Amino acid sequence: MKGTHSSKIARHSRLKNLNSRWPTWLALIIIALLYEALPKIFYWGPRGLLLGLVSILLIPLIITLWNNNNRINHYLILAVNILITLYTVISVSRLILATIHGQIGPNHLLLSSVILWTTNILVFALWYWSLDAGGPVQRELKESAGSTAFLFPQIQLSLTQTIGISKSLKSWTPNFVDYLFLAFNTTTAFSPTDTPVLTRWAKCMTMLQALISLTIILMLAARAVNILNSGSSYFVS
Repeated sequence: MKGTHSSKIARHSRLKNLNSRWPTWLALIIIALLYEALPKIFYWGPRGLLLGLVSILLIPLIITLWNNNNRINHYLILAVNILITLYTVISVSRLILATIHGQIGPNHLLLSSVILWTTNILVFALWYWSLDAGGPVQRELKESAGSTAFLFPQIQLSLTQTIGISKSLKSWTPNFVDYLFLAFNTTTAFSPTDTPVLTRWAKCMTMLQALISLTIILMLAARAVNILNSGSSYFVS
């Protein structure tokens, strides 16, 4: 009876882990599919390489999570994050070069900018989710509560209000959607809005994310100005 009860608890824990992680796996697949939609000039390696690598890495990610190999799972998450970040940086760099040298038309520029802008949100949401307070496992176990990088409003309320606060708010921990919202705000407003950034690494990452977003917008604006002025004659040069 005791063994059956413990196995049920273990199974429930595994299913809970899978339920909390599937949004991150979906984000990885979306990033890879978005990369497939980019024009050929942005590709690094053969078509389908990133999608294949992400699909292959998802298998050990799921297996290690199911077997509670948290340390290996964390390293695999970081490896996938580095891979998709590398692809994003290369693609944005090629967007800049293609725009400067006039190698991309306005339609493809708009499509590529939207794809890279969306990818920027997903990539940094994955980074924030995987690094904040030691990662998702430590956050669930409350082992790194003092090392949180982002002070979400729910955490602020639980720290400042001690009377009349619900148990759910006291035990609240951020999930991937919260980090996705944070990344979306950083990309659109160039700031994390209602979530203060506490640690230096998080400040550097939010600055980098805002810089990438600003670069994409500037490339679009520069191309738009160039198109508008292409047929103009200047009185002053």
